[in-house]
Amino acid sequence: MTHPLKDLDDGLIERLAAIRLAVFDVDGVLTDGRVAYLGEEELQTFDVKDGQGLAWLSQASIELAWITGRGCRATELRAAEFGVHLHMHSGPKQERLESVQEELGIGPEQTLAMGDDLADLALASRAQVFCCPADARPQVRAAAHLVCTQGGGRGAVREVCEALLAAKGSWPPGAGGSCG
Repeated sequence: MTHPLKDLDDGLIERLAAIRLAVFDVDGVLTDGRVAYLGEEELQTFDVKDGQGLAWLSQASIELAWITGRGCRATELRAAEFGVHLHMHSGPKQERLESVQEELGIGPEQTLAMGDDLADLALASRAQVFCCPADARPQVRAAAHLVCTQGGGRGAVREVCEALLAAKGSWPPGAGGSCG
């Protein structure tokens, strides 16, 4: 197994170690960005490996927030599994993030954000570390401190979770139950 910090510079590792809030876009980050309908109901799929990473962050007392311009029942159900601060149909993402940070008493210097599209660049200005999946838009990849090797909805979130835990000295996590 490759160590999660293998290719990261010391400055980024130091910034990751300070993180207390991890904020994720949903479509294109936690999912692969595709939308399917069954009748009038929207369906989404989430990667169980990403879910395990989110469970580990939650167990490590790292606050989790999802900020998305869309939303559906599947997103609500998945967020509830991890105690996520969920903001759907949220309007300007920077304002939503500021609200979450204020509510939790956590500043930008202790915030990690992850997005894949142009609207998510607004999160970068309020985060010490900005990450993106491998299949993010070119402008987003250019702005990211950490570009994952995996795509959205296919393990990118897990990469970020592992790097964050490793920077905090909590890698590998304890042999607890699966929550993916």
